[in-house]
Amino acid sequence: MIAQLHPAAVKADYRDFLVALRAGGFKGEVSADYASRTVLATDNSIYQRLPQAAVFPRDAGDVALVARLMAEPAYQGIKLTPRGGGTGTNGQSLTDGIVVDLSRHMNRILEIDVEGRWVRVQAGVVKDQLNAALKPHGLFFAPELSTSNRATIGGMINTDASGQGSCTYGKTRDHVLALESVLLGGEALHSQPIDEAELERQCARQDRVGAVYRTARHINETQAELIEARFPKLNRCLTGYDLAHLREPDGRFNLNSLLCGAEGSLGFVVEARLNVLPIPKYSVLVNVRYASFMDALRDARALIQHQPLSIETVDSRVLLLAMKDIVWHSVAEYFPADPDRPTLGINLVEFSGDEPEEVNARVAAFVAHLQQDQSVERLGHTLAAGNEAVTRVYTMRKRSVGLLGNVDGEIRPQPFVEDTAVPPEQLADYIAEFRALLDGHGLTYGMFGHVDAGVLHVRPALDMKDPAQAALVRPISDAVAALTQKYGGLLWGEHGKGVRSEYVPAFFGELYPSLQALKSAFDPHNQLNPGKICTPLESSEALLRIDEVTLRGELDRRIDERVWQSYGTAMHCNGNGACYNYDPNDAMCPSWKATRERAQSPKGRASLVREWLRLQGEAGVDVLAPGKRQPGFWKTLPQRWRNSRAQREGQADFSHEVYDAMAGCLACKSCAGQCPVKVNVPEFRSRFLELYHTRYLRPARDYLIGSLEFTIPYLARVPALYNAVMNAPVVRNLLQRQVGMVDSPLLSRFNFQASLDRWQVQPATAARLIGLNEAQRARSVILVQDAFTRYFETPLLANLIELVSRLGYQVYLAPFYANGKPLHVQGFLSAFNKAAVRNASQLQALSAFGVRMVGLDPAMTLVYRQEYAKVSGIAQLPKVELPQEWLLDALPEGREASVTKRYRLLAHCTEKTNVPASTKQWETLFGRVGLALVTQATGCCGMSGTYGHEARNQESSRTIFDQSWAAQVAAPAEEAGEALATGYSCRSQTKRLADRELRHPLEVLLEVQRARG
Repeated sequence: MIAQLHPAAVKADYRDFLVALRAGGFKGEVSADYASRTVLATDNSIYQRLPQAAVFPRDAGDVALVARLMAEPAYQGIKLTPRGGGTGTNGQSLTDGIVVDLSRHMNRILEIDVEGRWVRVQAGVVKDQLNAALKPHGLFFAPELSTSNRATIGGMINTDASGQGSCTYGKTRDHVLALESVLLGGEALHSQPIDEAELERQCARQDRVGAVYRTARHINETQAELIEARFPKLNRCLTGYDLAHLREPDGRFNLNSLLCGAEGSLGFVVEARLNVLPIPKYSVLVNVRYASFMDALRDARALIQHQPLSIETVDSRVLLLAMKDIVWHSVAEYFPADPDRPTLGINLVEFSGDEPEEVNARVAAFVAHLQQDQSVERLGHTLAAGNEAVTRVYTMRKRSVGLLGNVDGEIRPQPFVEDTAVPPEQLADYIAEFRALLDGHGLTYGMFGHVDAGVLHVRPALDMKDPAQAALVRPISDAVAALTQKYGGLLWGEHGKGVRSEYVPAFFGELYPSLQALKSAFDPHNQLNPGKICTPLESSEALLRIDEVTLRGELDRRIDERVWQSYGTAMHCNGNGACYNYDPNDAMCPSWKATRERAQSPKGRASLVREWLRLQGEAGVDVLAPGKRQPGFWKTLPQRWRNSRAQREGQADFSHEVYDAMAGCLACKSCAGQCPVKVNVPEFRSRFLELYHTRYLRPARDYLIGSLEFTIPYLARVPALYNAVMNAPVVRNLLQRQVGMVDSPLLSRFNFQASLDRWQVQPATAARLIGLNEAQRARSVILVQDAFTRYFETPLLANLIELVSRLGYQVYLAPFYANGKPLHVQGFLSAFNKAAVRNASQLQALSAFGVRMVGLDPAMTLVYRQEYAKVSGIAQLPKVELPQEWLLDALPEGREASVTKRYRLLAHCTEKTNVPASTKQWETLFGRVGLALVTQATGCCGMSGTYGHEARNQESSRTIFDQSWAAQVAAPAEEAGEALATGYSCRSQTKRLADRELRHPLEVLLEVQRARG
């Protein structure tokens, strides 16, 4: 039994502020529930700060309303922090006040001027979203980030973000033409480079804008020598309050040098006009391999002389992690393995331009240098030529941040000194001392970075749940801060200051009061992201300190060790935010894309489960107890009924908020395949549901779905009657209103037995298999049935039988047993374990005869590899292959096919993210018969088992389908190629929402075999 939870309430003054905000006409959402607060308490850092609430403005008017209200005397104690993608590594957007999330609604691209090469966007636009819109015009927004598929433009401006290619393209500030900001009190600030006359007019204003300009001008005029002496001459220069660039080279005054990198501590950036550049038409990436990481660093000095676009470095630790990741299958050809001479470091050197001949000539000269120069031992190099190949390799590199978290055990790389910058010529020596420092503490670490800019990302591995290891954050941070200053560099060269702002006074010295004066002009009462970068003059409040802000590990260590080890996939979420991928044609987390609610994401759900486990433990509940003997269903029914009645009457329980987040999950397992640290939401979702329903009643819908595999074989004996009943209006209405299910699929009336007889299919029994000789076993196949293709899509299973038979194989049909996936999805784990043990035992007995087994539906088939692996009663997993895996060995190369159409594969989410080679296998098979198959980039179809059939999911299911699949399905086959789908759910959803029937790829292969006779 779980406990009823009542977590920390919102403070009274913040409740009053939120009430006044709503009363003032705020149009966006205001969320003070504990789930929203918990999800926004973390970013991609080691810190955790619980906000009082979150507000989601719909437009700049909403932001102005917030700013006006907080300036009123009654609310000058209210603290607010702007937030974008929440991918910061230093707690930049974490607050114990109110989060102002500008990403949910303010995410429109307002204007694209192709001729003038500029765009106007709202703060919540994602960088890759912007570049996708610019690509048809041959333009792009240049500053590159590893988090570009979820980082917002507002966030990039607030951290003055930069990354790969910064030596060529500069930082975000270098591309900002103008900003629209809202200042404290609601005043609008339009900032862009201005001449002396305009500067004089702005300084003459008797409002906050005027005070800001007067303060900035005074500092620029009186502190020029100190600024010149203090600010480092680096590509990265400085993020935030950048006094060195208040004057443009042409003498104009530009306030944006202060706002870019200010981390929201000066105002709310709501809109930006940005410079954009032509996309280089041709690129070549030279991938140079080294026997040591230090060789790669030292070689970079000489490589820079060839003036490439960028030089990226990756060490062996990151490379080895990449080899285990979903991305590796697409780049392995560029990093050949040699067991005798292992690669321990690589440099990725990019050359680009508009003329392939010119770029290739530069590459040839560079390769000649590699072949002739003997100063460093190089193991070899490969070329990735063309933008598509370069993008593939960079995708691997961009995942490096997340991949560093994907290690075994509790000691994991932590971001707290991971974006230092020193002059590039000092980098190798600096890193040698850096490594000596970490080695002195006995720590392991991973390294990667931008060696051309002197920036390296270093993450020492610590178990932050161990107080002794967490205490190392202070001495290591102090030592690295001193080390960077010794080499003329910065502790925070790329990812902003955030909680590390405590080092700002020491770095700026006599200039620090100038920063405080600026803060006072913008934010006199220290209400905007307080504790970051600097405090106002005469303020009694201090900067945050790295060991005085709550660490995630402090809260995690309150969870019983047995529990956090058992819930590892939730506990190990490091907040990298890969699940916030904006791209509708990417499979990662469809529920996030449909709702834009961060609680409806893998990161959000992992955060909620971690907090829920902590609170349950502090309430004295052993959440592992359901695995032991528990009171029976009927014995606990009265108490569960009373608890559920109290819930309906409004009784609060944080468990309900966690349930709502889990209920929105499609259980598609894209997170398990695509998350760099393999956060597996469906796994801990099932466990949570099992626990939740020890206290609260289950809806009838759960029992209907969970029992599907057990009842359907009996119902299939009377398909006409079943279909008639399910089609009856009164039944459909009853199912929707009382059970919560809509448009249930109908049973197939296909004569399956006739198909079995025609192709002489035999039941897979010991008696039939035991007598097969080796040659017969090699030419036999056991087909493993699943409920969906066997009973709802029977003609497809018959087509598979025909295809296998036409290829010269004897087909044996395994008896139908419940796979258990519906039980697992709904959290009936005890029943699932029993079904899995029974089914695995039957299938393992069949596999003992040496005949290969093949399943048809990917979602059901992959259960044997994934969910069954977690069941303790299964001694050996049955090996059930996907159709394409078996066909690779069974389908020979053939003559040119008689069918000449083009095809597009719309792959199943679970299949393409958890078995990334699977789509390429279908392409290979089509190539063998002379057909062209291209895997289409698609998101989720929105069905995912029975999710789309549940009434509560109707809106989100259609939204998900419309975001990606609708356009792909509607594309004319004669122009784009016929669309094919591997998943039963996908075909069902397409028929349901688009009235289109998609074929399975095996049906096209069967068509070819039939044509050949």
